[in-house]
Amino acid sequence: MKLAFERIEGVEPAQAIAFLHGILGQGSNLQTLARRFIGQHPTWTAWLVDLRGHGNSPKGTPGASLEAAARDIVALAANNALPLAAIAGHSFGGKVGLEVARLEEIPSLSDVVVIESTPGAREPLRGADSALGIIATLESLPDTFASITEFVTELERSGLSRQVAQWLAGSLERNGNRLRFGLDLNEIRTLLLDYFVRDLWPVVENPPRETRLQLVIGDRSDSYSPADRERAIRIAASNPKVTVDVLPAGHWVHMDNLEGLLRVMNVGPRSFLT
Repeated sequence: MKLAFERIEGVEPAQAIAFLHGILGQGSNLQTLARRFIGQHPTWTAWLVDLRGHGNSPKGTPGASLEAAARDIVALAANNALPLAAIAGHSFGGKVGLEVARLEEIPSLSDVVVIESTPGAREPLRGADSALGIIATLESLPDTFASITEFVTELERSGLSRQVAQWLAGSLERNGNRLRFGLDLNEIRTLLLDYFVRDLWPVVENPPRETRLQLVIGDRSDSYSPADRERAIRIAASNPKVTVDVLPAGHWVHMDNLEGLLRVMNVGPRSFLT
């Protein structure tokens, strides 16, 4: 699949880092993080990728899965001149990054930063503000809307916060003189359920080749159970290719603590940025 993506060029780019968004998002969600990163590291180019089923990438294609999304990144790397040396993924995008590492099909890939994405299988979260809950809310709405304001208002009436509603409005598309939510919700649900059932702890415990993994956890988030946090920290203590950083933040680390995220991505003898 040919993915849509935006480039943010460094002054003297020699390698690329792909930023992968979470479910129901798009590449621009990580734009501020990517721009700050490139401002500090001019030999890199950032790719703000729209994963399959999201943004301007193809939607409604058969065979939606975590592996399919990862193979899209493999194809993206193969069709670009700059070597893809790193991936930084948030939530769903973080686990896509782990799956890319597992495939071992990008020789230039040396580092994967997994932001707020537990590597293991778990029961799907189904609360009203969970991704599955948001999908259910979107399915309950009218097919089209007169304006962004109407869309946001409908979501707020359904119990979602204004911040989440405005974020989802980024996926609205023009349909004549009306607006429609542009994602295939069945495809998104399939991707999300596959995310929950896949167990990629073996990748963290034994990173392929010389790939280095960095797990970034928000201390106010419930993405990692206490047992998962302990497991991650234990692995990092015994494996020099794995690091774990717990930051004062919720799930949206790049919004709650951008400076802290940039700082931990920039330090340590095992960091790809040193």
